Amino acid sequence: MSHVLQPLRHSTAKNIILSRPISPPDCVIASSRPFCSSSAASSLATPQSHSLVLFNSSRPPNFPPINPSITFSQPFRKISMTTGNSAAPPANGTTEAGPKKLKALMLHGYTQSGPLFHAKTRALEKTLQKAFPAAPAIGHVPSHPGGIELVYPTGPTKLRVSDIPGYDVQGATSSSPGEEPEAYGWWRKNDETGEYIGLERGLAHIGEVLKTQGPFAGVIGFSQGGAATGMIASLLEPGRKEAFAELAAATAGSEKAGIEFPPEFDPTKTPGFSHPPLKFAASYSGFAAPDARYKAFYQPKIYTPLLHVMGSLDTVVEEKRVRTLIDASTGKEEERVIVHPGGHFLPSQKQYVNALIGFIRQSLAKAEAEEEEKAGRCKKNEEESVEDMDVPF
Repeated sequence: MSHVLQPLRHSTAKNIILSRPISPPDCVIASSRPFCSSSAASSLATPQSHSLVLFNSSRPPNFPPINPSITFSQPFRKISMTTGNSAAPPANGTTEAGPKKLKALMLHGYTQSGPLFHAKTRALEKTLQKAFPAAPAIGHVPSHPGGIELVYPTGPTKLRVSDIPGYDVQGATSSSPGEEPEAYGWWRKNDETGEYIGLERGLAHIGEVLKTQGPFAGVIGFSQGGAATGMIASLLEPGRKEAFAELAAATAGSEKAGIEFPPEFDPTKTPGFSHPPLKFAASYSGFAAPDARYKAFYQPKIYTPLLHVMGSLDTVVEEKRVRTLIDASTGKEEERVIVHPGGHFLPSQKQYVNALIGFIRQSLAKAEAEEEEKAGRCKKNEEESVEDMDVPF
C-alpha cells in the first residue's frame, strides 16, 4: 500500500519544525493514522511504503510542546521508506562490493586529525547509524540499502607549534625539544597575503579519497573542514571548471590571480576520477575563503544543498565569517541555517542532530526526484526519436 505525502488535515501550514527526536524508533509517518509509533509500524505484516513526516508546524492536542529555538522551514517532500519484513534490496541499490552505502566524508577542523574528529563525533555517528540503518531495518533508505558509512581522512598539512594560535611555543619547545603536536590541517593561512598555503595539496588529498573510496553522497565538515566542505561541493558541480578558467583569465598577471581548477577533480587530467555532484553538504562553523584568488569557488553560488550550523557564542569562527559561506550558497536562509547556543564545537544534542538527519533525508529525496525527472526526459526523447525513424513499410 503506497501513501503520498500530504499536509495533515488539522494543519494549514507547510513548514516542518524540528523540535523533537525523529530517529527511529520514534517517528511519524503518513499512513491511514496520522501519527504512528514504532510498535504500530512494526506490527504491519507485509512490506509497505510510507512517507516520513518530520514534524508539522501545527500539532494535535496531545503532541509534545514545540521548541521554537530551531526551525527548519521547507515544504513537505515525499521520502520513501519501508516497514515490516522488507524484501531484498533492489538491484539498483547494490554494487559489486555489496549493498550500496550512504557514504559521508567527514572533514576535521584545523589542529585536529581524522581519528580525533572521529572520537569527538562518535555520538553523532551512532545517531546517524540508527537513522540510516542497513536494509531491511525500518527507516533504511532504499537507494542506499547498505546503511550509512562515515569516512574520516586526515589533512596532509602537519602543523608546527608556531602554526597553532594560542599554543605555548616557548613552553613546548623547552619541555620537549624537537617534538611537534599531532595536529593537522587542510592548509595554513598566510595572514599577510591571505593565501592558503598548502590548499592545492589538501584538495588533492580529498580528491584522492573521493576517487578511491567514493562515491560519496555528502560531506560534513567542522571549522576549516567546514570551509573545505563548501569548496568540495563547489568543485563537483557542473560548470565550475569553466568558472575557474574565466577568473584565471581575467586576473592573469595580478598578485591575486585566480587559482587553477584542481587537476585531481578534472577527469581529463586525472584518469579514473569520476564523481557525481554531492547530494548534500553540512558545514559546522565553516566559512568562505575571503581572498580574491578563490572567488571561483563561490561565483556562481554553490547550489548543492548546504546546511550551515553555527554557535551563538563561537569566538573562533564568529557569525560574520560563517555568513560569508551562507551568502555564497543558494537556498533560503531559514531553510539552511541553524544556530545553537554554544561555542566552537559540533553540537550532539538530539534536536541539532535531528535537524541534520531531516536535512539529509530531504536532500536525498530531492536528488532522487531530480534523477527520476531526468530519466523521464531521456525516455521521452528516446520515444520521440523512435517515432521519427523511417520504417521500410
